[in-house]
Amino acid sequence: MADIFERLLKNYGPIGQHRERAHGYFAFPKLEGAIGSRMNFRGKEMIVWSLNNYLGLANHPEVRKADADGARDFGLALPMGARMMSGNSNYHEQLEAELAAFEGKEDAILLNYGYQGMVSLIDLLCSRHDVIVYDAESHACIIDGLRLHPGHRYVFKHNDMADFEKQLQRATSLIEKQKAGGILVITEGVFGMAGDQGKLKEIAALKNKYEFRLLVDDAHGFGTLGKTGAGAGEAQDVQDKIDIYFSTFAKSMASIGAFIAGDKSIIDYIRYNSRSQIFAKSLPMPLVIGNLKRLELLRTQPQLKEKLWENALKLQSGLKERGFDIGKTDSVVTPVYMTGGVEEATAMVMDLREHYHIFCSIVVYPVIPKGHIIYRLIPTAAHNDEDIQATLKAFSETKRKLDAGKYKAEAIPDMAETTAKAV
Repeated sequence: MADIFERLLKNYGPIGQHRERAHGYFAFPKLEGAIGSRMNFRGKEMIVWSLNNYLGLANHPEVRKADADGARDFGLALPMGARMMSGNSNYHEQLEAELAAFEGKEDAILLNYGYQGMVSLIDLLCSRHDVIVYDAESHACIIDGLRLHPGHRYVFKHNDMADFEKQLQRATSLIEKQKAGGILVITEGVFGMAGDQGKLKEIAALKNKYEFRLLVDDAHGFGTLGKTGAGAGEAQDVQDKIDIYFSTFAKSMASIGAFIAGDKSIIDYIRYNSRSQIFAKSLPMPLVIGNLKRLELLRTQPQLKEKLWENALKLQSGLKERGFDIGKTDSVVTPVYMTGGVEEATAMVMDLREHYHIFCSIVVYPVIPKGHIIYRLIPTAAHNDEDIQATLKAFSETKRKLDAGKYKAEAIPDMAETTAKAV
């Protein structure tokens, strides 16, 4: 008989295999100080482009006061128990009602976490006879939810409407053959890595030809897109075509929790059947109180979204003017595509942090194909012009070094030495 631990410890995985050299620097870094565009990393002030604090609400004085008042008045324990049993409150129901109204839906349900909520939602909605059709670049929470699905699932090439319709045809034929089941289509409002919006308008248009329900994960669109900030559905004028709207508080709201919005009948079904909520403690009161304030500011202070977009467009145009490839992003998410291997990426990140004091996230193989590097920059309303210009200058200079091959011989030895110097 094999020892489970022995098998696992022989292979820590594609990221875990680098843990001894990466921990504390590339993996599990510690950003310290007040949340903002500049924070401390290992004793040095950094311009930070890795926080999903889109609207700059994390340290907004009204938000900080609401969080503190909620903790003072209720403590972290209240309400005790799961919502269904003993953990409900007027504040939870108020937040749900306000979220539903903001999204133009009949009802909404709160979730403790976005990731667990999406996994549970997919499991809840689909039986073994149902077929799921989903975008190839869907977030990991969607993929993990799909793994629980006992029926068929068909993936379509990212934002490829010809392939999407082909998979719809396959799904329709299968259901007609088995004489049972329905179709659930899953996509995203904004894809968090590339920054491009899901083709919600084109997908919704096919509802006239095929019978399916549409689930949209709009974690990065909520608060950043649309006239009022209601998200990608509002931006593309198809919010009423989205059957189930899902988003998290972890991005624009700079908080914890998530929600699902839709017709009252389906939200009621989810409310009484979602195992991740029925068997989990209710969202603590300070978070609910704080999220009510965040939603209020999102609705009443459009200048926050305007400042976010001003910064995002200034950063994106500056990168393009300097010859950088930022792909097809049409959101505030700003990927910078480069060519190179892991060693070059490692050296370049270290150079940006150690000599230019720029902190951003890097993505390499196995998340993306070998030979490619993506720097994902997350602009926020908290950034200013000085942050943007310093970052553009740093990227220009490090790009010249990358193109000249100056990072090829540096990476791994220096990384091991540098990451060992914990502060």
